[in-house]
Amino acid sequence: QVQLVESGGGLVQPGGSLRLSCAVSGTIFSSYAMGWYRQAPGKQRELVAAISSGAANTNYTDSVKGRFTISRDNAKNTGYLQMNSLKPEDTAVYYCNFAGRGRPYSGRYYYDPGNYWGQGTRVTVSS
Repeated sequence: QVQLVESGGGLVQPGGSLRLSCAVSGTIFSSYAMGWYRQAPGKQRELVAAISSGAANTNYTDSVKGRFTISRDNAKNTGYLQMNSLKPEDTAVYYCNFAGRGRPYSGRYYYDPGNYWGQGTRVTVSS
């Protein structure tokens, strides 16, 4: 079956960086889009970034544009979220999502989540 294993979360000071990884097994990784979501305490889960199967299309929520970079290595069956210039408001549990419905439209890349989720990794930004 499809499995997603996340890693890379932790405690970091404001302005610091972290890189999250999502290793996917049990499927043809390169055939599907993926995304990263986060859920802060008391808030709904939100899409942070998404990337198409071949990495030609990406999308970011406005609050992370210019600070976060989503990428993937199809040879390693792994997706990444590089997070720079972290802020306290980035504190959340981050989840990778796989095999969602992604589509480019009018200059943007839209992503609806698929059925496969990672276990979540906690990111805490605090001094």
